[in-house]
This record gives sequence, structure tokens and C-alpha cells, in this order.
Amino acid sequence: MRRLRNVKIVATLGPASSSYEMIKALFEAGADVFRLNMSHGVHEDIRKRHEIIRRVEAETGRPIAILADLQGPKLRVGVFANGEEDLIEGAAFRMDLSSAPGDVNRVQLPHPEIFAALEPGSSLLVNDGKIRLQVKDCGKDYANCTVTVGGTISNRKGVNVPDVVLPLAALSEKDRGDLEFVCALGVDWLALSFVQRPEDVLEARALAKGRAAIMSKIEKPAAVKAYDAILQVSDGIMVARGDLGVELPVTSVPPIQKRLVRGARAAAKPVIVATQMLESMIESPVPTRAEVSDVATAIYEGADAVMLSAESAAGKYPVEAVRTMNAVAMSVESDPTFRSVIEASRVVRRESIADGIVAAAREIAEATNIKAICCFSQSGTTAALVARERPHVAILALTPLMSTARRMALTWGTHCVITEPQDRFKGAVLAAIRAARDGGFATDEDQIVVTAGVPFNVKGTTNILRVAPCDERLISRVDPE
Repeated sequence: MRRLRNVKIVATLGPASSSYEMIKALFEAGADVFRLNMSHGVHEDIRKRHEIIRRVEAETGRPIAILADLQGPKLRVGVFANGEEDLIEGAAFRMDLSSAPGDVNRVQLPHPEIFAALEPGSSLLVNDGKIRLQVKDCGKDYANCTVTVGGTISNRKGVNVPDVVLPLAALSEKDRGDLEFVCALGVDWLALSFVQRPEDVLEARALAKGRAAIMSKIEKPAAVKAYDAILQVSDGIMVARGDLGVELPVTSVPPIQKRLVRGARAAAKPVIVATQMLESMIESPVPTRAEVSDVATAIYEGADAVMLSAESAAGKYPVEAVRTMNAVAMSVESDPTFRSVIEASRVVRRESIADGIVAAAREIAEATNIKAICCFSQSGTTAALVARERPHVAILALTPLMSTARRMALTWGTHCVITEPQDRFKGAVLAAIRAARDGGFATDEDQIVVTAGVPFNVKGTTNILRVAPCDERLISRVDPE
């Protein structure tokens, strides 16, 4: 009987993973989703990687999700006359709009919107928080600061402003161009950076026009505070722990991760845990024990996916990194403790007929020798609801739409199957048992649960459940049509 991993693996493509041979090797090693990082590479590079992914998809016959990660606005200091300066703790340092080269006393910060939002006492973090400044006084074109954590500051280093909501849109002009390009190309998910408020997500959704699902990256304190509202208007969530760890105390990131994952699970929306999961594998063929534990923790929390960034994009061992993640996932999910942890964290939500149907499907599967839950889904909603239950059997998501199958490739436990459109329930049952048998999930002697919505091809109508034998001869002629 076929045994597959439930948590999905997202692999970022880059200089180390741009060829057909490497991308196919990553897929065969266990990657379910490929991330295209719009912060790096020109459109032609992105197009070539997209074409290769679709070629691998056609050759293997398995839907692959493509996630385009938009860069978001980048806040950076200007340049220094000497290229760099050493800032000493306790010293005064000024940021302003002047384009004059910087020195040990000041540097340009070419973002008037930051000065408009700052207040005395606000913090400015430079170079991923390695340098910390506290604002003493400020105006519309300057901020006089005290260095609270010193270090070397150099040309065009990034700036984070954790204490205030910046009057900046999540989409820069570059992002708008990138969004249109990748949507026309045919990506399945858009990851939105610099989200601070739900309006940021709505703006991206309006531009995407339904061509891609919207995933909000939670990487700023403002997004953590507004999480419930952001989650409501998002299709998925990425826990971007790298930036969270810069703008918030690193000790606060683990509990935030747990809260974000649990919230997304309750909303039946996929959630990715990202950043530095196997960081040492950029240079080493084996991970540290702490990194393995980190990946395992995300899987025990019930995350839909775990992500590789530089490990697969620019590291020396991209395939080994995917294999390691796959091995960790298989080990965790075969642990008897995994089921008890997942079930203890399951959120009971019974607000609709669909909620009741998928809960019943999971309970029937747990109480009997059911081999799979097969759900027909036009939009992916039914499959997401079944996945929210985190059943102990395989979830077969059947859909006539390749776009839906690709998006569902990111959802926990789902194995996507393209099927003919159905307009009768009996035909749906026959299609489900054939998919279960052909996929190696069941034999003629087994039973499956089938869920669907009647009438077919209407979003949000999940209203029927059937326990079906996988031997077609046992399907009664009087079965409901």
C-alpha cells in the first residue's frame, strides 16, 4: 500500500538549481512546490525556470505548484565616502535625506515616508539588526539617533523599522511589474512581502484578478498584530521567521510561529514555515541536530509545508537538503506521538454542512478500515477542509481543473488527481475508487470515503458523503446518481 508524506516541501530555485537536470532531481528528491524569488534574477531567468517546472510536471504526470515570491519595498541607507564606517555604542548618528556621501556621523536614508512615521524612542535596525539605533528627535527629513548596538555600517545596507506601521504599500513599482509578469506566465501562488494590514493583501488580490492565490508573508510586528484580519483575506500564510527575528526579540518567534500555524490551520488555509530551516546545508552535506529538530517542530505543529531558501537556491547541496527534509518528515509522521500531537491541536469548527461532512469523513476513517478520503473539489475548498481535519489516511483531491490541482499541491496531505468533469454522484464514486486503486492507495478489497457537492461544479456545496467499496462490481445499480 502506498505511503506518502503529508507535509509538503517548498524548494527555492536559484543559481544552484536552474537546470532541467537539477530541478527534476529536486522534484524526485521530494519537492512539491518550487519558489521563484523575484528579489533575484531577471524575468527571462524566471521564465526559463517556469518552463522547466512545467516540463517536469508533464513528464511525471503530477501537479506541481509554483510560488512567486514578490520582493516588496526595500529600505536601504545610501552610500559612504569610505564605503563603510564603524559605529560605536553610545555615539550620535544621523539619518537624513541629503544625498551627500555618508561618514561616521551621518548617512542618507532616502525614504521620507520613514521620517514621517518615526517618533522619539523608535528603533532603526540596520543590516538585519546587527546595528541598532534609537531615535532621539526627528523631523520630516531627518532622525537624530543614538547607537545602542554598534558595528560596521556600509553602503546600501537594509533598514528595518519595527516600532511603527510605515505608510508604505506592500507592492512597489517593481512588484507590480513582477506580479503582472508571473500571473501572465501562469504561477499558482503569489507570496506578498511587507504585509502590514489587510488592505495590502486586497490590493494584490485586485491586481492578480484570480490568476494566482495570495499568500501573505508574516514578517513584520504590525502583521503579527493584525494577523486575524490578514488571515481572513489571504489564501495562505508564510511564517517568515528571518525578518520576524530581526524586528522582534528572537525569543518571541517560536510562540508566534505556533500561533500563526494554529490560526491558519483553523481557517483551513495552507501555512508554510520558512527561513533558515537547514541553513548549515548551504555549505555542509549534513544538517545540525538543532536544524533537524526545527524542521520536526514545524511538522509536529501541523504546518502544511516547510521551506528551503538559500539551501536549494544557492547552496552546495540542494538535492541533499530536499532529501533531508523528506527524511525528517517521514520519520516524524511515522512516530506514534505525531498522531496524538496533531489530534490534540485539531481545531473543532462546525459552522456549515461542509464542516460536518469532512469531520464525519475523518471520524469514519478513524473508526473503520478506510484507506483514503476522496473529495471532489472545483476550487480546492473541500480538499482544504478535509486537510484541516488532519486525517490519518490519504486525502485524494479530485478536480477537473489543473489550476486547482496545482494550488492544492501546497495543502497538507493532499494528493491531487486530474479527473473528468462529473455531473452525477455515481460517476464521481466510480472515478474516486479508480483513482484510489490506480494511485496505489487501495485495492479491490478496500473501502474509501467519497465526499462531494451536489449539484457538481458549484463552489461551496459539499453536502454528501459515501462509504464505497473499491470493487466496482459491488457498487449497487441503485446507488444515488
